[in-house]
Amino acid sequence: MDQPASRRDFLKAVTALGATALPLAADADAPAPPAAHAAHHGARTGAGPAADAYLFFTAAEAAFVDAALESLIPADELGPGAREAGVGHFIDRELAGAFGAGGRTYRQGPWPEGTPEQGRQSRLTPREIYRAAIAETNGHCQSRYGRPLEELAVERREEVLRGLESGAIVLPSTDSRAFFAMLWSNAQEGFFADPMYGGNRDKAGWRLVGFPGVAAAYIDAIEKHGAAYRVEPVSIGDIQHGRAAVDEHGHAVHVRLAEQD
Repeated sequence: MDQPASRRDFLKAVTALGATALPLAADADAPAPPAAHAAHHGARTGAGPAADAYLFFTAAEAAFVDAALESLIPADELGPGAREAGVGHFIDRELAGAFGAGGRTYRQGPWPEGTPEQGRQSRLTPREIYRAAIAETNGHCQSRYGRPLEELAVERREEVLRGLESGAIVLPSTDSRAFFAMLWSNAQEGFFADPMYGGNRDKAGWRLVGFPGVAAAYIDAIEKHGAAYRVEPVSIGDIQHGRAAVDEHGHAVHVRLAEQD
């Protein structure tokens, strides 16, 4: 499957309730480029501000997550993928905060397997699930292929991710299906959340789907039925730092994009 099809599959997945399908990256037979090992506690990782230093992930964990993100939401001619959009940093911040600690989760037992409507049932916090699942999945990769996930060819990497998604790969400490579902959910959140939370760098996710960002006054567009609302997306940070204008009511002033043929 080529990359345009992969991106279309991703867009279908994120707009469907309960979607869990794994979109394929490009050229499954091509070896994957080595994932950059993110420095832990202070170093930078390629493009992005120094404030993007990882707060929770170790270098090996960050490399695993970035490799998985490359397959879950790949880059193509339509725009950057999840890795380039900084989604790994979004997930890292989630795990370093209240979400990662299970701050709003009932932590007392019992922990039987619940129905899909009941959500995740686990004695482990999200950060404990990530830490254990990454280590154990890399252990599986080392045992089966002799290298960690980020060093596998694209085809092998996707084979591992599909094994987690289906439960074919059994992890000792946590349910592989629950881990994959959490990773996939967090990847989508990070790709479309406001950039102030660490992902969606340069509003890549918003640009992909044409989302305008912070709400504006839409009076001039109300009567334009069936016309696309194409504007430069505005984030919360754009307003906070004076990069976007606001009207007298504090609404963002959206700048329309030139129509393209």
